[in-house]
Amino acid sequence: MNNSSRQLKRLILAGLLLAITIVFGRLFIIPIPWTHGNVNLCDAGIMIAAMILGPVYGTAVGGLGGLFLDLISGFTQYAPFSLIAHGLEGLIAGWLAKKAGSRKAGQWCALITAALVMVVCYFFADSLLYTWTAGVLGIGTNLLQGIIGVIITMLVVPAVKRRLNF
Repeated sequence: MNNSSRQLKRLILAGLLLAITIVFGRLFIIPIPWTHGNVNLCDAGIMIAAMILGPVYGTAVGGLGGLFLDLISGFTQYAPFSLIAHGLEGLIAGWLAKKAGSRKAGQWCALITAALVMVVCYFFADSLLYTWTAGVLGIGTNLLQGIIGVIITMLVVPAVKRRLNF
């Protein structure tokens, strides 16, 4: 396969993973009244994209997925924060996973670090949009969302990589 075909394949996969990220986030959504946000499964799609396609596509899928998800879910106040929080999540997951290579412990650390960055970003988002109390109260639910994304990613990525032959 030549380089342009490989790039096209990666771009198409990134588009599909962006769509899957939005669908994951819309199908499983639990509103959290005390933060005015929600818990969803978009982190799984973001981390899968980052692990398979690397930091550039991870950033794009994360940022755009979080942004679009908020816009269509009625959480428009979070859209710019999600662009940053989930974009950084995808960037960090992809970059650290690339450095970890095939070492499972390194991959776990990469994804957990990315999830923690997302949690910190949403702490500041909730605190700026509402109150410091809302920021603190959102830590647990955002952490739960991130950890669920990490677990799903670590279960799914090996099978996807085998099937895609990346």
